[in-house]
Amino acid sequence: MTQAAIFESRSAQSYAGSGVSRVVHIDVIRHIARAESVWRACETDDYLFTPFQRFDLLGAWQRHVGPHEGCTPFIVVAKDRDGEPLVLLPLGVRRENGANVARFLGGKHPSFNMGLWRRDYAGSVTKADLDALFCVAAANGVDVLALTQQPGQWQGIANPLLICSAQPSPNACPLLRYKRGGKPEDNISTGFRRRLRGKERKLQTLPGYRYRMAVSDEEISRLLDLFFKIKPLRMAAQNLPNVFAEPGVKDFVRAACLAKTGSGNRAITIHALECDEEILAIFAGVDGGDRFSMMFNTYTMSENAKNSPGVVLVRDIIDHYAAANYAAFDLGIGSDDYKRQFCKDDEPIFDSFIALSARGKFAALGMSSLTHAKRMVKQNPALMQMAQRLRGALQH
Repeated sequence: MTQAAIFESRSAQSYAGSGVSRVVHIDVIRHIARAESVWRACETDDYLFTPFQRFDLLGAWQRHVGPHEGCTPFIVVAKDRDGEPLVLLPLGVRRENGANVARFLGGKHPSFNMGLWRRDYAGSVTKADLDALFCVAAANGVDVLALTQQPGQWQGIANPLLICSAQPSPNACPLLRYKRGGKPEDNISTGFRRRLRGKERKLQTLPGYRYRMAVSDEEISRLLDLFFKIKPLRMAAQNLPNVFAEPGVKDFVRAACLAKTGSGNRAITIHALECDEEILAIFAGVDGGDRFSMMFNTYTMSENAKNSPGVVLVRDIIDHYAAANYAAFDLGIGSDDYKRQFCKDDEPIFDSFIALSARGKFAALGMSSLTHAKRMVKQNPALMQMAQRLRGALQH
């Protein structure tokens, strides 16, 4: 069933010092550069967040893509009585069908959306705390919060926004939980590995065959140049729209791939399988320190595609992070068959649609209903097949 929450706005002052909420002060930052210092201060082990919410990634998206999508930063920072951030919500506001809608920054590119929550606070968040955030959003003209693709938990801690009205997202996220200290076969079965080795033996006859993780700026730029040439061809062959052709997206991806985080990793990490003649496959994702999450990929249009270089590359990446003692790996939200070959568990994902005004009630209900309908289609093979045929017909 659809679950659009209705929030009755109160004055922001009614929460300050009430004793019910730990939140005593809330800032709304409307310029991405002005949020950088407090945002980066939250990117420490003291805070709970996914790597998709790093400033280097979402800041690049807002600079290069956000203005084209009519998105204005709306970054909410709640602080305690000592002035320390309790949570930073990286949101943006844009006009949608007559309503001011606040969503997580990043558009369709992050797999997961989440706030940056102080760990010693995340487990004790109350409805009064969240009401304080919603009150300030309403006072600043937001009609509805459309908070989609949120993980139900992260690093074993429940997402505090589960307190809000939540409904399952259309798709879950296939997940591989590593068996730490085990053998490679503990993560990918012996039989599947054997089939992949058979495919790889044919690829290994190619001169200069190699797997690599891009490290230098020059290598990253070279691989991105090739990716942006191959990906449109691959998407056209699949009757899919090329999201990388949208305004600013290439610049965003390039900036995030080149940006170094505080840990020394790139905001987006590129892995590739190649030979001397061509790139065979590219997979790129975000590194959370104990979990790697894919973002985008492509593979060759040549005859070498018949030997499944993309799947072989996924095996190499999984083994790479297993050797680094990571806890988990995912291939992004969606039910593609190749994802299920590697990832046997599911990461529950939820959406929250919270109306903050009379205008927002209709918008929230519509969004919630549409999401519910999408989930029904995704879970019904016959309906999904019809939707795919319709999408293919519309692409011609």
